[in-house]
Amino acid sequence: MSNRSIRVEALIDADLERVWKLTQDPELHARWDARFSRIVPTEQGGDGLWRFTYERRLLVRTIRGTGISLGSREGSDGARTSALRFTTTDRLSPLRDGRGYWRYEPVDGGVRFITGYDYEPGWGALLDRFVVRRLVAWMTAASFARLRRWAEADEPPERWPLWKMALPGARDRPRASDCLWSIGRPTAMADAPASLATLDAP
Repeated sequence: MSNRSIRVEALIDADLERVWKLTQDPELHARWDARFSRIVPTEQGGDGLWRFTYERRLLVRTIRGTGISLGSREGSDGARTSALRFTTTDRLSPLRDGRGYWRYEPVDGGVRFITGYDYEPGWGALLDRFVVRRLVAWMTAASFARLRRWAEADEPPERWPLWKMALPGARDRPRASDCLWSIGRPTAMADAPASLATLDAP
């Protein structure tokens, strides 16, 4: 896998339990996260482990894949984590095998919500480097921004489709720039839980 990991961080002024619910419930997750159009659990295991299928609707095609996730409710510092692996056999998908994590850190003023993830390019390394990965990173940050609005002010994420968020000059909209995000930081995966390394293939 490449060393072009994506990292996004948002400070959310909301209770940890609310952020956990909006991100761990598959139906709610698909409402704010633009990387998915639909997430369907297929198998529930012990200790927060579950398998799922996912869809991402594009203009002329729906990409389908499978994933596995493992959530941990408490760490020694009060933080929570969630590890994830995903894959698809669709040859037209821009993302193939991938892995990542979510980290929830209780801080003054709410929750610092962090993700780090990487994937194998589906459309070739060159196109991924200059187009796809930048777009996917922006989509992730924009999704975190509208999650924050939902968690803080109960503003439905459907109010902010990506095209509306990208319009120049639109006022009072969530923006990807509301979050800290980067591509290729050496420490992007530093906060990943140990469970990510041992998580089964989806």
